[in-house]
Amino acid sequence: MAKVRLRDLAAMEDKFVFGHGLCPGCGVPIMLKMVLRASDYPLVVANATGCLEVCSSGFPYTAWKTPWVHNAFENAAATAAGLEAAYKALKKRGRLPGGDKKIKIIAFGGDGGTYDIGLQALSGAMERGHDIVYICYDNQSYANTGGQRSGATPYGASATTSPAGKKIKGKLQWRKNLTEIMAAHDIYAAQASVSHWKDLYSKAKKAIEIDGPAFINVLIPCPTEWKTKTEDGVRLAKLAVDTKVWPLYEVEGGKHKINYYPKKEIPVEEWLKPQGRFAHMFREENSWMIEEYQKKVNEDWERLVKLTKL
Repeated sequence: MAKVRLRDLAAMEDKFVFGHGLCPGCGVPIMLKMVLRASDYPLVVANATGCLEVCSSGFPYTAWKTPWVHNAFENAAATAAGLEAAYKALKKRGRLPGGDKKIKIIAFGGDGGTYDIGLQALSGAMERGHDIVYICYDNQSYANTGGQRSGATPYGASATTSPAGKKIKGKLQWRKNLTEIMAAHDIYAAQASVSHWKDLYSKAKKAIEIDGPAFINVLIPCPTEWKTKTEDGVRLAKLAVDTKVWPLYEVEGGKHKINYYPKKEIPVEEWLKPQGRFAHMFREENSWMIEEYQKKVNEDWERLVKLTKL
């Protein structure tokens, strides 16, 4: 893992600057400041439609200090693959403005555009072996288009298309394990959180320096759709890690490695309770849902630990 001091990180050039319109308490700017600082190479960014794109590029302004391409919800990975192919072609012909200096391509997409709409393009780009980094900023809903449930939305969460009521108690399905799906492509795949900046920075640096495809799934607090206080975002992201709801791990060369082991057992309800989207689970008649959630978290953690021993 790359080592960096906070003072050194703060002194680095900021490639995502003020002037964006992301919500107060949103974890996306934190993630971007870590990831973009991790590159020693010039960057070209492909950005899927979503919260980040809408809020950072209101014409005629931009918060990006890198070349940036906006693409549709479903094709961020395909756009990044095309950029990489164009870069290789121009380099081969000696037509790059900066000579032979290496350029890295990063694609950013929300969970809606990654877990669901863009999964086919993402899988294709990873399978073909394009030298790109794809980063999913996972706020666990279609936050940009009305707060609908996505494949990343947790079990039990109340969303606009999975509202909690008398008949249905929020989302009935468990979230898709996208990090494992990406790891199955035999690439570098990792899970990170904005609450653990050193881990996020190190994983981003490793992914960027890899000669080939890489994927990082980053948990992003969303006060709007999580129904939380704006100041609680990083605390809740850390609670997700400490309760093992969102383990920090990476898969490299087919080998799993857990990067952080919580120091003590914290029940999953500590993560659920501050979030309004889970409020219905704390009614007496729905207490079984919390029990089911805890059981699933325990099973997933035990499975992950076993994978690290293979």
